[in-house]
Amino acid sequence: MKDKIILWLGTNLTYFGLAKSLQDKYDCDLFAIVDITAKPKKFFQEQEIVRFKKIWFYHDHIHKNHIVDVKYLQVFEEKYKINLWLLAQNERIFYRFNQFHKFSSDEILSILEQECKLFEQVLDEAKPDFLMIYMPTLHQIQLFYELSKARGIKILVLRSTPFGYRYMITQQAEKIHNNSMITNNNTRSYEDLLSYLKEYDSFKQGNDFLSEFQNSNLQYFKAIIKFFFTSYSNVKSHYTYYGRSKIRVLSKMLVYTIKKKSREYFMKKNLITQINDQSPFVYFPLHIEQEQVLLISAPFYTNQIEIIRHVTKSLPVGYKLFVKEHPVMSTRGWRSISEYKEIMQIPNVVLIHPSLKSENLIKKSSLVITINGTSSIEAAFYKKPSIMFANTDNSYLSFIEHVESIDELPKIIRKSLNKEISIERLNQYVDFIVKNSFELDLGGLENKVTNYFYFGGFLVDTEIYVDSMKKFLKDNETPLNILADEFIKRLSVLKQT
Repeated sequence: MKDKIILWLGTNLTYFGLAKSLQDKYDCDLFAIVDITAKPKKFFQEQEIVRFKKIWFYHDHIHKNHIVDVKYLQVFEEKYKINLWLLAQNERIFYRFNQFHKFSSDEILSILEQECKLFEQVLDEAKPDFLMIYMPTLHQIQLFYELSKARGIKILVLRSTPFGYRYMITQQAEKIHNNSMITNNNTRSYEDLLSYLKEYDSFKQGNDFLSEFQNSNLQYFKAIIKFFFTSYSNVKSHYTYYGRSKIRVLSKMLVYTIKKKSREYFMKKNLITQINDQSPFVYFPLHIEQEQVLLISAPFYTNQIEIIRHVTKSLPVGYKLFVKEHPVMSTRGWRSISEYKEIMQIPNVVLIHPSLKSENLIKKSSLVITINGTSSIEAAFYKKPSIMFANTDNSYLSFIEHVESIDELPKIIRKSLNKEISIERLNQYVDFIVKNSFELDLGGLENKVTNYFYFGGFLVDTEIYVDSMKKFLKDNETPLNILADEFIKRLSVLKQT
């Protein structure tokens, strides 16, 4: 019997390329849920590059004015132990970040119900052995992931590691290993460990991505012309586009551009770019807003300003809190000036400009505190202890304290300030990552997707042509084959368990 594999295909067409490479390398039956806008749909309907057994177009199954069956949702939650409101409250489209449409509770429940029924239908019909998926970024992907896991389907999740350009394929989105998987074959010195960290510099990877993403004024202009002078039907068929008329979108784009420039000017004038203060400090890096790392992986810690307040209340006298903006927030137009002012007004807080490298702050800090970031691991390479709020795979390490209760934070901070790093434990962690990860410029590949098909990332509702896709697959055959090989390798391991 052939293995049956289902993939989630979104605007990130990397996974379509993965499907093509899998088809060429592995004898299997492929299925897909396709979550795209209206214009690319025709390509998926007509293409013969990948011979899917069946495709379900996600938005075809989500209709407006559907009457909610609350009883069904209650039974679904109980049967699969999935907290639906937890997913919905942190969905960027439903709440907080949507500038175009305010969803009512009934609208949200209606969408959830239709999703649940669709996903049950898909799994009943396809009966997949494996789900191949990237780290869930939206509630519907997380819901399908959790449902598949509850049904006992073997899952392969592509996720990043704390090291730049290195990725892993794991069974769970939120965990990469447990203690039994740790080896200790190397006894690197701190200097050796730091050299490895710098060789795979995540800061460099982020800068490389930003240097290519949405950086072309010509592509920006072309995207505006394309959007304004072609038909636009998503507002009727896709709940993610409710309220988006062309005039509203263009006016929001203009306002966005003005606000981004204004915020950059404010940061340049008011945020700290050099550390001259010799006072001991605790370092807290801000996360990007509207991102998986908070909304899905740390769902109860999404109010970062409130977390900063909790930390400052818990610091011993004599320590300051240095808070640094994330450089990739530039892709979101930065935070509002009012948010920056609110942070700066918190007593004992110093707000740091995003241009200052985290490495410099970690080296000079006494302790690193993060909600759910890689800075907690990076800190150990500089012999600094750290604290995490989210319960992730990193929190098992002895030099990373996990916050179980906010009331315990003052005690945890004082304990951590006196903690030493176990070089043996750090070596074990690095050994595991090296053994189970592979090298790939995934950000570069994703930027190529946007340049080939989406006007440099400025417009995703565009037609996809077969010839363009064939050229993309040919030009990027090597990284796509690497990705497929790693998935097949991991799949083969799972088949033996």
